Formats: sequence, structure tokens, C-alpha cells
Amino acid sequence: MTEPTSLADVRGRIDALDEQLTELLTRRQQLVRAAAAFKNDGQAVRAPDRANAVIAAARERAVAAGLAPQVAEEIWRAMIGAFTAYELDRHR
Repeated sequence: MTEPTSLADVRGRIDALDEQLTELLTRRQQLVRAAAAFKNDGQAVRAPDRANAVIAAARERAVAAGLAPQVAEEIWRAMIGAFTAYELDRHR
């Protein structure tokens, strides 16, 4: 990857990444919706052990990729929280 040449270039690259992230999050949401069909109650939706395992894996991948693990953890916690709320709403 070449170095950005201006602030506009940086912002354009960030916008392009955001578009890709939106596409990936949409795919994740589809899987969350599918998972809801296999769960019987709110506790199964919340699945704290699973959430903790996913966050631990995100931290490990972050370290390997050069991303600050605390950044990865905060993002994954927010994402899991948002998708859990979405799934709970769909589960009702």
C-alpha cells in the first residue's frame, strides 16, 4: 500500500474501508439472525462464555495483525453488545 498523499486521500481510504466493514457487518447480522432460530431463551442469546471466547480470539488476532488488542476488544465488545440486543429483539 502506498502512503497517503493528503488528508483527503486518508479520508477516502477510510471511507472505502468503512464500506467494506458495512458489508461484513451485514453478513454477520444475517448469521446472527440465523443463530437466533437455534436458541431457546435470552440466556442462550447472551451466551457470556461465547462472547468472552470471541473477544479473546479477537485480541489474539489483533496482536498477530498489529492492531492494538485493547482497540480490538472495545470494538468487539460494542459489536457483540449491539448484535446481542438485535438478536434479543428478534427473539421476542
